[in-house]
Amino acid sequence: MAPEERRAALIAATLPLLRAYGTAVSTRQIAEAAGVAEGTIFGVFPDKASLLRAALMSAFDPQPAVDALAAIGTRAELRARLSQAVALLRAGMSANANLMAAPRELMADDAEFHERMMSSRHRIAAGLAALVEPDRDRLRRSPEAAAHLLLMLIAVSVHRGFGHGGEFGDMDDEEIVSVLLDGLLMSPSPTPSTESAS
Repeated sequence: MAPEERRAALIAATLPLLRAYGTAVSTRQIAEAAGVAEGTIFGVFPDKASLLRAALMSAFDPQPAVDALAAIGTRAELRARLSQAVALLRAGMSANANLMAAPRELMADDAEFHERMMSSRHRIAAGLAALVEPDRDRLRRSPEAAAHLLLMLIAVSVHRGFGHGGEFGDMDDEEIVSVLLDGLLMSPSPTPSTESAS
């Protein structure tokens, strides 16, 4: 196996373990999952932390999400497009929910990682904005602003802590899209009667 293939195989074997056990995962567990001797890991990575950092970078790579958003296209109605987008982004965020503490442990002082994370968010937001763009004239905010609002709604539905005691954890994909497009009112405000107005 070529070095790059071995590196990719080790990262692929590490990622589900990192999601399950966090940074406490052992190189023995990784070697068993990859079907290699433990020493093989250190022939590819200088240490466990380097492998975990590489797996973390892979987990937060935005390209699969960007490609999936582009594949949705803009032919369907806006609500249907956004429902598809929410479903795939929630799945990705949910898969990585247990990894949110790992960057603090592994990359606390890694400026490049933090820049890449910001770039990732911008790329995903741009993909969402492109889905919204054909309906720009129907919205009170720009497609870019709508994309950032949608990402925030998705985040609070996945990361139940978020300072709200899990209040948004029961939101499904359709409700997230509805809150973005329709707001929080479930029915129109009652019209004041003529008697109360006098």
